[in-house]
Amino acid sequence: MARGGRWHGKVTSEPKVKGETEAEVTLVGADVGGASELAFLLEPHDVIAVRDRPLLLGCQVEGEGPIAITWRKNGVPVSAGARLAVLANGTLLIHNFQKRREGNETDAGEYDWENHDAALPKFHTHPESMSVDEGGVARFQCQVNGVPEATITWERDRAPLRTQDTRYTLLPAGILQVTSVKRADAGVYRCVATNIANIRYSHNAELNVTGAAPRIFKEPVILSGPQNLTITVHQTAILECIATGNPRPIVSWSRLDGRSIGVEGIQVLGTGNLMISDVSLQHSGVYVCAANRPGTRMRRTALGRLVVQAPPEFLQWPQSVSKPAGGSAVFTCVAQGVPEPHLIWLKNGKVLTPGDNVKLTNNNSTLAVTRITSGDEAIYQCIAENSAGTNQASARLAVSLARDLPDAPRELTAVPLSPAALQLTWAQPAAEVTDGIIGYVLHIRKIGEPDSKELQEAVSKTTFQHDFTDLEAATTFSIYLKAYSPLGASQQSNTVITTTLGGVPSSPSFFTKVLNSTAVQVYWELPGKPGKVEGFRLSVRKVPQPEFQGPYLMDSHVNTHTISRLDPGAVYEIQLVGYNGNGDSNCSKRLVSLAEDGTSAKTSSDGEAPCNCRQEGEGSMAGIVVGIHIGMACIIFCVLFLMFGYRRSFFCRKGTQDSWSVPQGDEGAHLAQRNGPPKEAVARPPDAIEV
Repeated sequence: MARGGRWHGKVTSEPKVKGETEAEVTLVGADVGGASELAFLLEPHDVIAVRDRPLLLGCQVEGEGPIAITWRKNGVPVSAGARLAVLANGTLLIHNFQKRREGNETDAGEYDWENHDAALPKFHTHPESMSVDEGGVARFQCQVNGVPEATITWERDRAPLRTQDTRYTLLPAGILQVTSVKRADAGVYRCVATNIANIRYSHNAELNVTGAAPRIFKEPVILSGPQNLTITVHQTAILECIATGNPRPIVSWSRLDGRSIGVEGIQVLGTGNLMISDVSLQHSGVYVCAANRPGTRMRRTALGRLVVQAPPEFLQWPQSVSKPAGGSAVFTCVAQGVPEPHLIWLKNGKVLTPGDNVKLTNNNSTLAVTRITSGDEAIYQCIAENSAGTNQASARLAVSLARDLPDAPRELTAVPLSPAALQLTWAQPAAEVTDGIIGYVLHIRKIGEPDSKELQEAVSKTTFQHDFTDLEAATTFSIYLKAYSPLGASQQSNTVITTTLGGVPSSPSFFTKVLNSTAVQVYWELPGKPGKVEGFRLSVRKVPQPEFQGPYLMDSHVNTHTISRLDPGAVYEIQLVGYNGNGDSNCSKRLVSLAEDGTSAKTSSDGEAPCNCRQEGEGSMAGIVVGIHIGMACIIFCVLFLMFGYRRSFFCRKGTQDSWSVPQGDEGAHLAQRNGPPKEAVARPPDAIEV
């Protein structure tokens, strides 16, 4: 047995594709944390409501009484009347179900059914005692939250207050104002809150009336000014303003933006409270209460903002349609309200999740269903919500029987003609089938692009060959075909993948990351334009073994792959190739050692001529051996160079200072002829340490 506090449902009225017009009611249950002693005896369930017939929306609950039951339609409480009634057990009776979408009288909408333990908690604001000069102003306030809302009355000295006296003003927010206070007004005041659950009394507050004040001037003072207020259109707004002073100030109202408040629906309560009946969006604004001393320009002001909200109203409803399998349907839902409504969609009462063939665009105002299948047949509901309320509209999507549609085209093939053109051909159906076809539609998109980027071209029913032109060179496309009859589209043909002429992909650039001693992750860059690569092939081999593992095939949108179950401490060669319909790219190679985590060899094709992926393992191994020999030679050369430099420095430092210089002039030339060419001089740094 369901326990809780609230059921939420939607009543829609849509004509069926065939047969009698009916209204379908979709109800979604949701517990809202009611008291534990409440339980549903009768839960809402799907029903069929026929136009112009009675409709019962039934819910029954048990629990400790008293229990209050509230029905709402589109967020607004349902009022009982000639056409609507709430029965004693809580069932809502609609005597004569109506569906007039174009007008205001319609029973279709969003219904809420709530049940509560009627409750009346303690006051959270109590009136406070005060002293007032005779002829002055007194104000008391109390606040309590009851379910249902409590009625507030006042007592003085435990007797009901005589509200017929125009000096007493009672405001709905639990406010009591007393103007032109008399000595007879003195006493003990208290607030009384009443609903079907209980009666509660506030704390006592004493009003003490002092003697008449001397006839001295007192500046105007606003005891309580307007508070910020948010309400819904057609409700009543009450802005409080009560002032005191000597002489008694005159209270006036204006708008901060200078616009006129108007006179229709405007009323003054008491000595200065402003009441606006049946508010509209135009009443939103900042209101200024001014307390003026008569005959002067002396004044005091207080401001309050009035915000008027409007629940959603539909400007455009989704329309019921019948579409064939494989076709498309578009539902449009446009709503207005203040604040701006948020739109969500339901499918058979459940929140609709966009997918491959279901798209929501234009802030959810447009629902598109493509490649329709029997599973898409449903009632689609558009729910408009804002803080002022909710509204809903719905439409039915019916799927035509497949036997009424043409067969899917057969034998679709594609041949590249040039770097910018492809030629499509398909089998010609029998003459009796062709008679029922009105044309064909080719669907084409680049590999790697989403379905929303798909382009379509229509051809006549007597055409069985079509050329796509103005395409990008060396680009791979996905293409399929549908046949159309007056009832809709056939299932799609086989899908062909083909590439325009113009070359193979460029060599992919990649790098590796050693994850652990047995796994390596490979990353590579994807082409900047979709369709330039149809896919990737990744191969790996353990050096010096000649055989490669793989290749591992990846789609064009994949840019990473993890190779696992490798031998710890081994060296592996990884090769990556991109391909399209024109062939394979040059490959990229990389040597990876699993002995040191996070290290990898440089891709052999980086900055060099592309490698030949068709080489056998000996070439790679030879490169490793040559590299080792070159490294050893470099080490030996460095050792000899250091030894030679040390010996030469030692002998040079043993000579005299004269041996560091070369004779100049003729003497130098004669000496050079006698001794041969001069030896290389080695300069000693000026700060060298003498040995």
